[in-house]
Amino acid sequence: MDLLIKKLFKKSGSNTESNNIAPIPNASFVKEKNVGLTEEQLKWNKMWELWAEGLIDSPYAELMTYQSELYNGGHSQYFTNIEDNNDLQKEMLSLKAVLPFQLKEALEKAYEAYLMLEENYDDKKAEEIMTQCDNIFYQNEEEINHLLEKYSAKIKL
Repeated sequence: MDLLIKKLFKKSGSNTESNNIAPIPNASFVKEKNVGLTEEQLKWNKMWELWAEGLIDSPYAELMTYQSELYNGGHSQYFTNIEDNNDLQKEMLSLKAVLPFQLKEALEKAYEAYLMLEENYDDKKAEEIMTQCDNIFYQNEEEINHLLEKYSAKIKL
């Protein structure tokens, strides 16, 4: 793999050492075209395709949206985008039905901070709470992945 990266950078005129580019550890995602995905991976991919088409059951659709939004901008982005496009209270109720306690609590605290920030955009305490809640999500994201893995296992290919 390191050799492949070096060849690519050599072709582009870059140097991995001078650009401080570290080798990619465990690059198992780079596969030859003939190597197939496992059934579990195919179901996982199918689940995300169905989600993009709006065909995932509640509360898993809401859970996938929550995860996606948090990866792209944290709780602040989640609340803003859902509030603009959907019924935020309904979404949050769906999430609270499946989230483990610590993540449910973080969601509630983040929402309170979000409301404080709507009133006062420069509220440093609310920003700090929002950041803490984002961090709790990232520290516990495996729990969400586990829930989604269980759901995706039921998908028919």
